[in-house]
Amino acid sequence: MRSSPTSRFRRLTTLVLLLGATQVLPPSTPAAAAAPAPVAGELRTYAVDKVYSAGISSGGYMATQLHVAYSGTFSGSAVFASGPYYCAQNDLNKALNACMEVSQDLQLNMLEQTTRNWSAQGRIDDVAGLAGDPVYAFSGAGDSTVERPVVTALKDHYGRLGADVLHNQSTSAGHAWISPLGPNACTATATPFINNCGVDAERDFLGHLLGSVSAPASTPGGTLIQFDQNRYAPGGVAKPISMDDKGFVYVPTNCANGATCKVVVTLHGCKQGYSYQGFGTTFIEKAYLNEYADTNNLIVLYPQAIATATLDNPNGCWNWWGYLGDPDYARHGGKQIETVMGMVRALGGGPSTQPPSSRTLPSVDAEDGYVKAAGDGSGPSVGTLEGTYGLALGQGTDSRSNRSVLSFDTSAVPAGKAITRAYVTLTRSSGSGDPWSSPAGNRLLLDVQSGCLGGCTVETTDWAATATAHGAAEIGAFTSGSKASTDLSPAGLSAINRSGRTQIRLRFEQNQTSPSYLFVNKDTQATLTVEYQ
Repeated sequence: MRSSPTSRFRRLTTLVLLLGATQVLPPSTPAAAAAPAPVAGELRTYAVDKVYSAGISSGGYMATQLHVAYSGTFSGSAVFASGPYYCAQNDLNKALNACMEVSQDLQLNMLEQTTRNWSAQGRIDDVAGLAGDPVYAFSGAGDSTVERPVVTALKDHYGRLGADVLHNQSTSAGHAWISPLGPNACTATATPFINNCGVDAERDFLGHLLGSVSAPASTPGGTLIQFDQNRYAPGGVAKPISMDDKGFVYVPTNCANGATCKVVVTLHGCKQGYSYQGFGTTFIEKAYLNEYADTNNLIVLYPQAIATATLDNPNGCWNWWGYLGDPDYARHGGKQIETVMGMVRALGGGPSTQPPSSRTLPSVDAEDGYVKAAGDGSGPSVGTLEGTYGLALGQGTDSRSNRSVLSFDTSAVPAGKAITRAYVTLTRSSGSGDPWSSPAGNRLLLDVQSGCLGGCTVETTDWAATATAHGAAEIGAFTSGSKASTDLSPAGLSAINRSGRTQIRLRFEQNQTSPSYLFVNKDTQATLTVEYQ
């Protein structure tokens, strides 16, 4: 159904009906035997050599997000009726009017630049990993939910990044997953959104992904395992991120017995999840992948999304527009992406732990500064020589002790990642004496504040303000150039504020016995390097 939104409520309604239709067609007799009944179990490690993603509509967008964000793990992707990576840009209007209909420009140049920027920043895997990857994109002439130019933009975006795209526009299909087992006519857009168009789309896309494909089994002979998705979700609870308690994985007997296999992460669309109004395993049974899995050594992972009780996601779509306030939904740290990645790793797809990513953040110059006070902390005042010499540390010629404050915008550190290491690097501009030896054994310590010590600009109270983590690291003596601190303590790591500012106060543990000081940060900003997994 083609939408023409006139209000925010109407636009939201259209979005959550991404796979909706006014006409419901009765199911027809399946063309082959159904998948085996699910048995309770857990994900375990198999001999996996490659991982692929596949999906329809919102699941197609999620399949692309997984492939692009983790191209070091995924070797290719197949999607029905979805658009380019980060198409919605965390914006409901763009999701509706550029990524379903085409009344707005998809901004393909900007999407490519964003992808490359995030790659350079470590927010997604290196885009070089997409070069040569097989990608299958399907769009039917009868699909007015996600229009054909949107899927063409997916092809073009992938092509700009060097992927090998097979673009199928050969049918009059409506908005649906295309399968020989589909109960719906080819042109339908109606539940269960699985259409029979007289073609074997699974043979086509698996052949493109794998290079060649053996004929499917007439009856699935493997095991369909129902597992607990909660253990892979943030905080051990899947529901708050609009994912089900239940997930499914189809494991052929060969794979269970130790054969080398591949994983295909297959993502249903809106209104197709297991728990959506009794939909059950219909998508799993009729997607026509389990039959190919048996004869091609494929483990098929079927993660499950659920509806929210609010208008955020009432039809159980995957997160491709930033619902429930997840700004990282399309990159490392996205709550659903990381949950699915946990499942992939549990199956043996990719390393059990990812190499750490990192961000090196410059201090915010307008908020940096230093405070001087008497040895007992009395009479503090904000230093005034930063523009001339830099930030002062130690005892100056006026016999007052100086402490400096650095401010960092740490909101760029992904919320869904575990911070494993962080350290500060300073560059010295000048100084006098050796403040580390006055008195002997003196230490330059770092206090970490989650947020700002007072206001975010330096003020007199910063000299003695209580910080979240005192003495979280130290910087050894240096007379020129740059010097990195020791790694922040666990308390210091916990104090890093991912929603805004983190301030770090630099102070000597003991007051110098005579003037002895250094200046830092004059021509080269201090940096905070944060590593995370």
